[in-house]
Amino acid sequence: MKEYNIIVDNDAAGERIDKYLSTLEDMPSRSYLQGLLKEGSIYVNDKPVKPNYRLSSDDSIFFVIPDPVEVEIAPENIPLDILYEDDDIIVVNKPKGMVVHPSAGHESGTLVNALMYHCEDNLSGINGELRPGIVHRIDMDTTGSLVICKNDNAHRSIAEQLKVHSITRKYRAIVIGRLSEDGTVDAPIGRNENDRLKMAINHKNGKEAVTHYRILEQFNKYTYIECQLETGRTHQIRVHMASIHHPILGDTVYGPEKQPFNLQGQTLHAAVIGFIHPSTGEYVEFEAPLPVYFEELLKKLRLMT
Repeated sequence: MKEYNIIVDNDAAGERIDKYLSTLEDMPSRSYLQGLLKEGSIYVNDKPVKPNYRLSSDDSIFFVIPDPVEVEIAPENIPLDILYEDDDIIVVNKPKGMVVHPSAGHESGTLVNALMYHCEDNLSGINGELRPGIVHRIDMDTTGSLVICKNDNAHRSIAEQLKVHSITRKYRAIVIGRLSEDGTVDAPIGRNENDRLKMAINHKNGKEAVTHYRILEQFNKYTYIECQLETGRTHQIRVHMASIHHPILGDTVYGPEKQPFNLQGQTLHAAVIGFIHPSTGEYVEFEAPLPVYFEELLKKLRLMT
């Protein structure tokens, strides 16, 4: 357990407490702090406050970070396709059909189960007992590169880069229909008001979302593209491409229910991830090769063209 006693200086007067705390050294992530604030666990002048509380000079802030709860996830000897590994991070090429972390209906066989076996106790704990090491994720049926953090300092570094949109993330996808030119979709994404399990273009309650796409290859009825993310919203590429009437091939959630080629989910692959290394301060970039099913599908489409 760690106690924090902070006296606010003049320069921070008027600032939101969640933002202020997240800028201090040796702090958990802003989202973690917001969780503490929402549950009334952070006190200012002996009274609990919410994340939007505006600080005053000489405010006294007090809160406690409990010791991490022992993770009760069973390590599983599941092979990992490791693109890179050192004492701070591990970059893996996630296969199709693998869930990133345990959830209802997916208590085992996840990437976290595999990481628990491979890394043992060397995973960051900031995102809680069900998501050790996990700083970002991709959908179950999306393949490709993911960076996992082995310690909390690395986690904070990568999380901050994600927050300011400085991480390079390039995806490969096959979309339905022939795109005529490269482009950008700049449209906010939020929960679908009619179906809470889906995301949608939401100008009222959505968050900023920007996807750049460029044509790699064209076929009779499909287009092979590369998408580069400026932001990282849930289902971003899938929602954005569907919004311009070019849903991702195989995506039965945002595209047609009936899909050709007997695909298992969307043809979407996180090909490239690049970021500033938490320890060296150098930019590093890693590329995950296209999965076999994706390569075979491209060959079929070329033969059909």
